Amino acid sequence: MAISSELKRAIIGMNAKEKDKLLLRLVGRDNNLVERLQFELLEEGGTVDERRQDIKTAILQVAQRYHATPGWMMMDMRDLNARITQHVKVTKDKYGDIELTLCLLNAFFEHQPKHLEVFNSRSETVSEYIAKRTESVLKKLEKFDEDYRIDFQADVDKLLFSVHTYCPRPYARQLGIPINWP
Repeated sequence: MAISSELKRAIIGMNAKEKDKLLLRLVGRDNNLVERLQFELLEEGGTVDERRQDIKTAILQVAQRYHATPGWMMMDMRDLNARITQHVKVTKDKYGDIELTLCLLNAFFEHQPKHLEVFNSRSETVSEYIAKRTESVLKKLEKFDEDYRIDFQADVDKLLFSVHTYCPRPYARQLGIPINWP
C-alpha cells in the first residue's frame, strides 16, 4: 500500500520519541529487516567472512550425512540454498553468493555420488535442480568483474565436469550449460 503525501508529512512532523516507538514496533515485525540492521548497525558489516564460513561448515556437514534417497538429499540442498539466499539478503554479499553456491553443488557431488551417478526417475528432480542452480551461478558469474572470476575457476571447472558427467547431464545440455568455462 502506498503512503500518501499527507501521511508522509504527518509522520515527518511527529515528535522524535513517538517516531522511534513506531519505528521499533514496525522493524520488529520484519525478521529480515531485524537481521539486516543487526548486521549493519551492530556488526558494522564486518562479519561477512564469519557468516560465510558458518554456511560453508553447514554445507559440508549436511553433504556428508547419510541421505536415503536423492529426494531427501535435494530437500537438504534447498534448505542450504535458502540459507545462502538469506545471507545475501542480509549482507548483500554477491561474492559469497557465488562462492557458497559452488561449494554447495560441489560438496554434494563429492559426498553423495551414489545418488547422482545415474539419471533415473528417482534422480530426475535433483538433476534438474542442480542443472538450474548451475545455470544460475554461471549467469551471476558473467556479471562479475573478470578479476574475481579467476577466484572461481577451479570450482566452476569441477562443477561443470560433474554436471556433464553425472545425472544432471540431460538438463545441462537442454539448458545450454557449457562443458568448459572461459
